Amino acid sequence: MLLDTLRSVVGAAHVVTGVELSPFVIEGHTPIAAVFPGTVDEVAAVVRETAAAGAAVVPWGGGTAVSVGEPPSRAGIVLGLRRLSRLLEHEPGDLTATVEAGHTLAALQATLRARGQWLSLDPPDAERATVGGVVAANAAGPRRQLYGTVRDLLIGLTVVTAEGAVVRGGGKVVKNVAGYDLPKLFVGSRGTLGIIVDATFKLRPVPDDERLVAVGFDRLKDCGAAARTLLAGDLIPSTLDVVDHAAACALGLAGGPALVIGFDGLGEQVEWQVAEFTALVGSLGGGDVATLPPSAWSRLTTLAPEAVALPAAVMSLSVLPTLVVDTMEQGALVARQRGLVSAWAAHAGVGAVTGALQAGADSAAVTAVLAEWRTIARAGGGHASLTWAPLGVKAQLPAWDDAGAAGRIMQRIKAQLDPGNVLNPGRFVAGI
Repeated sequence: MLLDTLRSVVGAAHVVTGVELSPFVIEGHTPIAAVFPGTVDEVAAVVRETAAAGAAVVPWGGGTAVSVGEPPSRAGIVLGLRRLSRLLEHEPGDLTATVEAGHTLAALQATLRARGQWLSLDPPDAERATVGGVVAANAAGPRRQLYGTVRDLLIGLTVVTAEGAVVRGGGKVVKNVAGYDLPKLFVGSRGTLGIIVDATFKLRPVPDDERLVAVGFDRLKDCGAAARTLLAGDLIPSTLDVVDHAAACALGLAGGPALVIGFDGLGEQVEWQVAEFTALVGSLGGGDVATLPPSAWSRLTTLAPEAVALPAAVMSLSVLPTLVVDTMEQGALVARQRGLVSAWAAHAGVGAVTGALQAGADSAAVTAVLAEWRTIARAGGGHASLTWAPLGVKAQLPAWDDAGAAGRIMQRIKAQLDPGNVLNPGRFVAGI
């Protein structure tokens, strides 16, 4: 009955069932169907009908973050947004753009750059990642060092609630201060509070030049010391990453661990900053400065799992920037003590660390190492979440860290906005 209703809403061609559902299997759970509405009104109707049938709704953009989180708590439909893929409005004079949720980030950037502007976000897999998914996951990349995350760039949002209502928040101009900042509530909510159908962002002019360079050091601690010196100086990097030996090799760098730094802006400004950086790291014991290809920018966030031939698990740790190198060293030591190989990379200036374990050990050993990594993050006042792990590991270790009081607040917000627990149930922090 539900499938017949959904076919009448979006058209039979846009309801996928049976063996065609294989790309939409989530943690071993096959959905009832994958449904692809073509308008906001169709999204709202699909949500209403699915909720009335007692099934769950799992929003789906490009599927790049589907491995993050707990397995679904009950059966439901995948609500795909790929048909909502228009650039609705671009105001070059105001430096703003409004785009539908199913538009891929790469396509958006290509259109904007052709007009001399860009959205200063660089999450991994931009060819697949959609605007709605990037907002829902609060995804970012190495350039967050200078430009921040989705929260810093989002100025307006349209969502469909669990009741099928269409709600708009924020505005279409940068200078918008009226009322509650409703859009921020949905940033990073991973589809548990509402289905994002379009978003408005503030943009920036395309920089005249951008450069990504790297320098090797004998020890990881030396990379950390150099990073702290740079942050205390006059340089303004857009990217500041520390990578261990394994991750440096994956990036094509010879030798030991490395400091990777990016600059953008006016050509003369970039040239000056690279020259200053070269002189400074030389005095700090760094080796020769190598210029990396443009493709390296997009790989920095995924370097740790790339550096192991076959990852057994990947964990993201959020710590104080001053503790990044200590966290990487302690995490690597814990893995070695249990006979496991690990690789590490970090957006050092913002304290975002990624550790990956090489496959080859049983799930109990992998789980034990990950649990100790989480303890290391907590000891530094941070937290840790599983970015990817097989079900055997997730059965022994929660994907999300204990959110404490913040988790209880999130549960109350979820209860208010989604009392029927329809939207992506059980996959996020605190069981929401």
